[in-house]
Amino acid sequence: MWIIPVILCIKFQWWRFIVIWSLFSVVTGFVSFRATRKPIAGNTPRLVYKWFLLIYKLSYAIGIIGYFIIMCTLFGLNILLLIKPQTSMDMGLLLLFYGLYLGVVSRDFAEVCADKMASQIGYYTSTGLPSRKLEPNICAVCGNKILVLDNADAIVEKTYKLNCDHIFHEFCIRGWCIVGKKQTCPYCKEKVDLKRMFPSPWERPHVLYGNLLDWIRYLVAWQPVIILIVQAINWTLGLE
Repeated sequence: MWIIPVILCIKFQWWRFIVIWSLFSVVTGFVSFRATRKPIAGNTPRLVYKWFLLIYKLSYAIGIIGYFIIMCTLFGLNILLLIKPQTSMDMGLLLLFYGLYLGVVSRDFAEVCADKMASQIGYYTSTGLPSRKLEPNICAVCGNKILVLDNADAIVEKTYKLNCDHIFHEFCIRGWCIVGKKQTCPYCKEKVDLKRMFPSPWERPHVLYGNLLDWIRYLVAWQPVIILIVQAINWTLGLE
């Protein structure tokens, strides 16, 4: 999903997408490089989650605007602004495409980066037991202290305690669950209650949007297989 669209755009000379894709790829490549370097810097996890959270929110906003424009066009509201239906519909579909595309691709990169960073920090492993023991005042996502009060640059951040009693920076654990597509504790792998983490009704659409992006990704990934199965059924039944 990252390479194929730009190849098609080069073939048909759709330069706008190529420019946007290039800017996204350059910054994401730099962030991914920072996430995979050894040893990992202390500020790298926060940098990674900030970038992908920005793209996630941006794609959400662009998608909503595109959907709103499409609905306004269907109801004929574009006439009030003296905009042709074809023009407004094209704009809505274009924004909706960019929003969904950036959302899906950025979540794939974010998942890979989250795995790499957490594995290097040592409090997480996809299989087996972590290589390090989690201390009470350490965030397992970023590897930094949760409360820093013993220097001139004292930092007090909001924290979040999971049902398993492990405590994290609120920003880190939200980035881990929403941006990194993880729904388990980074240390003990107990399932995270997302409804409890996002109790506000204004925050829950972000969770639903993430599920939508995952559904679109699986649909696109399995589309060739589905087409082949349908073609095989048609050929077997003699419908072609």
